[in-house]
Amino acid sequence: MAYALPSGLSEAQARDHIVVLDQRLYALWDLGENLIFAWSPVPSGLRLLVAPHPLLTEFSQSSPDAQEARRRSRVLDELLAHPTHLPEAQFEQVAAELGLQPQLIELPFSPELGLGLELTAAIVARYGIRLVEDRAVILFDAVGFSLLSPLQQVVQLNSLSCSVNAAYAKLLDREININFARTTTGDGFYIWNRMRGVEANVELYQLLQFILADNALARERAKRPESVPQLRAAFHVGSHYEFYQSEGLNPTSFSYLVGQVTIELARMIDRALPGQVLVGKFNTLMRSESSGEIQRIDSIEFVERTRRPLKQLNGLNLAGAEIDEIACYLTGQKDAQGEFGISEFEISDKHGLPHRVYNAKINIHRRQGQPIFLGLREEDLPAFSASLVKL
Repeated sequence: MAYALPSGLSEAQARDHIVVLDQRLYALWDLGENLIFAWSPVPSGLRLLVAPHPLLTEFSQSSPDAQEARRRSRVLDELLAHPTHLPEAQFEQVAAELGLQPQLIELPFSPELGLGLELTAAIVARYGIRLVEDRAVILFDAVGFSLLSPLQQVVQLNSLSCSVNAAYAKLLDREININFARTTTGDGFYIWNRMRGVEANVELYQLLQFILADNALARERAKRPESVPQLRAAFHVGSHYEFYQSEGLNPTSFSYLVGQVTIELARMIDRALPGQVLVGKFNTLMRSESSGEIQRIDSIEFVERTRRPLKQLNGLNLAGAEIDEIACYLTGQKDAQGEFGISEFEISDKHGLPHRVYNAKINIHRRQGQPIFLGLREEDLPAFSASLVKL
């Protein structure tokens, strides 16, 4: 991601300032023993709240009173969800609440003028943990992966990686530049957009569709079926913690996710049928980049929103044939008037906990080629280990 530099600051100067700031933060990080919980700029440095990482759990659990423990947990979550610096008064209040003594790192430049607060926040973030409430995440799972030989597993994961890259390239053709990240699960990938908000989440759903389409076409062309994975996929929007693992003696340059959204996806994919696409039930506040408005959006409205941007992909070439139309929808049963509703399902995980999901379909119609049908129809779901929710 590119950051706007303060006026009059050259890229060479910015690089020098980044090195200095990173060295100061690295010393406080102490090989991962400590985390930065909050920061506030001063004219020639940063004030920081630094503490060993066990504070993440000890702060709330140290109180024997259940109500106080919940309040402390909310305080910590609100702090971790704050994306940038704290104003001085709020910084002092948080320091007192956490029982931490602020630390000062001196810099040979003003953070605001010598880097910009947005870039400073991105550098500090590598040494802390953030709570994100509204990010969409995809989980792809290769069916029957554990039954393959190690070499076949490598081939299938490489095939899936190629489909991810091909889908990304297709969207770039229409100037849809998704800043996506991925991490392997062993038999598939979690994929998310580093950007946040309604538009970023919609773009990730577009990426899901083209990854599945490229995979389906690759399976059709494959001389050996086991060289291309049969996929099942899940899409969900929810909260998670974002952190940077230690790699060698430094924090990684890319983040990892763990939290409610990844747990939900894992439970969903465990019950999904081969070829099925599931969308988790969510109702989340999301910010619109275009308007700046924060809106509450649920799963059904979200899928409806994905239809409009799909029109700009009409005419895109897919396997030698131009796309006429992409239809994406949540499946449902036909009522007495012949209208299709939307079916909501409940699955139970291995712990007996319930999770609500929808079954998704994606149909890609091409001008000269055969249509590509992704996901399962409602009538294909008798084997789906889920109960239909009566609304």
